[in-house]
Amino acid sequence: MRHLTNTRSSAMTAVGAALALGQIDPRCGWETREEQGTGNDTMASGGADEIRAALDEFTGAATQRLDGTEAGVTELRTRMDAIERALRRPGAGGGGTEQRGNNGPAPETRAFEAFVRRGREQMTAEETRSLRVSDDTNGGVLAPAEFIPELQRNVVLFSPVRAVANVRGIGAGTAILPKRTGGMTATWTGDTEDRQETTVSFGAAEYPVAEITAYVDVPNALLEDSAFDINALLAFEFGEEFGAKEGGAFVIGNGVKKPMGFMNDKAILTTRSGHASQITADGLIDLFYALPSPYRANAVWHMNSTTTAAVRKLKTATGEYLWSDGFKADTPPTILGRPVCECPDMPSIAAGACPIAFGDFMQGYRIFDRVPLSLLRDPFTVAHKGMTRFHGRRRVAGGVGKAEAIRKLVIQAAE
Repeated sequence: MRHLTNTRSSAMTAVGAALALGQIDPRCGWETREEQGTGNDTMASGGADEIRAALDEFTGAATQRLDGTEAGVTELRTRMDAIERALRRPGAGGGGTEQRGNNGPAPETRAFEAFVRRGREQMTAEETRSLRVSDDTNGGVLAPAEFIPELQRNVVLFSPVRAVANVRGIGAGTAILPKRTGGMTATWTGDTEDRQETTVSFGAAEYPVAEITAYVDVPNALLEDSAFDINALLAFEFGEEFGAKEGGAFVIGNGVKKPMGFMNDKAILTTRSGHASQITADGLIDLFYALPSPYRANAVWHMNSTTTAAVRKLKTATGEYLWSDGFKADTPPTILGRPVCECPDMPSIAAGACPIAFGDFMQGYRIFDRVPLSLLRDPFTVAHKGMTRFHGRRRVAGGVGKAEAIRKLVIQAAE
């Protein structure tokens, strides 16, 4: 813009000088006063053409300079945005110990990263005070709040049950929830008859917390590189391993040192497939309507990929497929209008097996997080390989909340 202003000023100066010398008459366009009387139109026209050419030249140069300036500003802004993103990345610019303003990580996050990169021995006093130390005998460090959402997102990627179940946090070793074991009984009563006593019985459902552990080895070169996002790496690695293990426990866990899976809960009822060794379209329809109607509105199908391939081939009596692909990229496929969740831990199709579960898992299955992640840094075990080992532990509970909200399909012939 500055170049354009200077160019326009130069042009106006030239025009002003021409006016002062009497070469241009403001009342008669580009003709000169002297040549009006003499009739020398050729000279007048030539002077006007020269001024027009000068103005066009100045305008063209200004436009080019302005375009170049805008391109330079855009490039500079792009570079500044990239630098800002790099500075905001955990670990950028000095191991995460600097103050980064309001947009930077919290002190607990910076202390956690310093612990991961350098160990407790090389941390400053301020970082040590900000570090959250867990109360377990292993001396692990609890991951900060800013680290947990990224870990949980990665866990959900590998644990489809967690994506649809009721997930809560607890502060004790066992989650105890009240459970109604018997309901009221209503009776028709006359105007003068005694009212019958109705009672409601309650019990308690207990969900013991289990511990799951994993470890990952990280090259020391990555730990020393302050520009590398070590927190993202740890969140993905532990999220992948924890997600795979707990996802299997939520489905087929037996309750021994792990959560009780919904497939092993005896309180969940079954519906026959209608064939001794296969899934039938009628069997899926029977399973759909065997689930109480209050739970069907939010119900989800669970099956593995092998079962999915078989179900996609099923048709109704009129030749229509039961399976329907999603219309959008982020829309899951459906069976009878309800979404399908591919769960690799579900059993495959076989006589007597239950390859499909259908239900409202938000009501039917509960997950309780006690410790999302506690990290123990071990720089010695794989030091000969130039690596540091990180032991992660996670405490979680899970179990069926309402058995009537879930139903299973068993491969059996119709009665």
